[in-house]
Amino acid sequence: MTDAELAAHLAQVAGKILIEVRTSGMFEGKALGKAGDETANQFLCHAIRQQRPDDGLLSEEEKDNAARLDKERVWIVDPVDGTREYGEARSDWAVHVALCVNGRPETGAVALPGLDTVLRTDAPIDVPAAAERPRMVVSRTRPAKEAVSVAETIGAELVGMGSAGAKAMAVVRGEAEIYLHTGGQYEWDSAAPAAVALAHGMHASRIDGSPLTYNQADTYMPDLLICRPEWAERVLAEVAKLGA
Repeated sequence: MTDAELAAHLAQVAGKILIEVRTSGMFEGKALGKAGDETANQFLCHAIRQQRPDDGLLSEEEKDNAARLDKERVWIVDPVDGTREYGEARSDWAVHVALCVNGRPETGAVALPGLDTVLRTDAPIDVPAAAERPRMVVSRTRPAKEAVSVAETIGAELVGMGSAGAKAMAVVRGEAEIYLHTGGQYEWDSAAPAAVALAHGMHASRIDGSPLTYNQADTYMPDLLICRPEWAERVLAEVAKLGA
């Protein structure tokens, strides 16, 4: 398999595993989220180490190994992005599998198992036309005040949604034009979504416009902008005004 084929296959299989864990009836509440996370993580990490033994690996659910910092190629995975949504049997959760090369999110896949869909860097879909009034996806439980402020300024409609991957893929799938996040994330929250978004011609950066750089010693990545390219300059300008 190519790296992109491997990423897509792993994301799809992990998604199926998660659905099986949920429908088994063995778990509920927080126990379901924990069981799903741990089971999917075991599969992803064992598979990557088997298929790409020389590459580095960073997973939300694994103890970090500093040896990855010396690797050019590092896989960054999030077994369940949106544990709450997964546990509530919603569709707005995701599985992230990305390969970053020299810190760049070059290859990856985002599975949306609740929608039986995998979006991947090597097989871009046709992106629907943009809406006349922009739609901005935000947290369905705690929208960031910066996103709300920018939405008001540019006249965007706010759309509440669950996980980071689901929000980013909503832009790729033509369900929204802008995903602006300022509430704090980690590398595994955005590596695969950024890779897929970039492969579909979307803009992906930090909110100061700087590139997204992965495989850092500190995996905290507090902000993110994924949007249609025609909205990038305007949104970045409005965010900059907030920090002035």
